[in-house]
Amino acid sequence: MSSYSDILYDVTGPVARIAHNRPQRRNAESRNLLDELSDALDRAVADPAVRVVVIAGEGDHFSAGHDLKEAQESRAHFTVEERWAYEEQRYYGYALKIWDLPKPTIAAVQGACVAGAFMVANMCDLVVASDDAFFGDPVAQTLACAAVEVLIHPWVMGTRRAKEMLFTGERMSAAEAYRIGMVNRVVPRADLEAEVQALGEKIATAQPFALKILKRSLNRTLDMQGLRTSLEAHFDTHQLSHMTEEFKAIRDKGLSAAIQKGGREGGHR
Repeated sequence: MSSYSDILYDVTGPVARIAHNRPQRRNAESRNLLDELSDALDRAVADPAVRVVVIAGEGDHFSAGHDLKEAQESRAHFTVEERWAYEEQRYYGYALKIWDLPKPTIAAVQGACVAGAFMVANMCDLVVASDDAFFGDPVAQTLACAAVEVLIHPWVMGTRRAKEMLFTGERMSAAEAYRIGMVNRVVPRADLEAEVQALGEKIATAQPFALKILKRSLNRTLDMQGLRTSLEAHFDTHQLSHMTEEFKAIRDKGLSAAIQKGGREGGHR
């Protein structure tokens, strides 16, 4: 793709910035947005001038997660095989592409970082959040689903805290995310972009091959503890939850309405 409609791609010095660009929809991740994001990641990897990749969001929010209005209109009655293939590629596969990217990645998070967006941000190597950012995965409460497709939660916040977030559907503030180690830095909203750019430039002073193999070793440390196996197992479980009568009843009433209701009712910690 030579140009994009749902993301922004720009390079400043050694840092490529890939931003969700649907602010009128709270940067909901449509099929096209995710395809463009994947293409932009390939573009950044192929550019030797790019040493660090930032994933961000335009406007008030990083992203409110998957575009459920689009899902309701185009995929609500997918067969098991169709849903599996779609989510294996665009949700699970694209998320793991970020995790495995051979260049360091930073998530720059402001406002909402919810559900599918939580996956995207937490696939990054580092997370920098504005002081008004919040994180959440309410889909067990709102959609009767077994969390989102990539269960990275216990790996980035610990199992007990992950259970609390997922069981209750409550939001986590940037301050709390920093306290438990899920977020590296919290800064004022006005300083977020400059802080992330400076961090990216600092990382880029290291040699790229050294960073590449260091990241592989760090990720393999988690793989040896079972990360990838557990993520694969949960993806299967998530697919099963789409087949339940509980989910079908919510789907038939409207996925978008359910998640909006959960957003209004979700508390903060």
